[in-house]
Amino acid sequence: MAKSQRFASVWDAIENTPEEAENMKLRSALMMVIEQYVHGKKLTQTEAAKVFGVTQPRMSDLMRGKVSLFSLDVLVTMASAAGMSVKLQVLEAA
Repeated sequence: MAKSQRFASVWDAIENTPEEAENMKLRSALMMVIEQYVHGKKLTQTEAAKVFGVTQPRMSDLMRGKVSLFSLDVLVTMASAAGMSVKLQVLEAA
């Protein structure tokens, strides 16, 4: 019987390297904050697209969780366009 592995995050399980997993964790966290903003303000995708400076189809991709289509740079720019401030905290790995 094969021994099962446990991972701290789904990204740790599916990405090829720890570096790729960290990048995906940050991207997905930013996407969740943007999505929460949209839901909290009760914006349509068209309205949200205007706020974040993207097209409605691009907003749809974000709302559907297509993490691989968004870079950290784009997500930081989108958050900034909506008046958000993004702070990064770097911790030493345990």
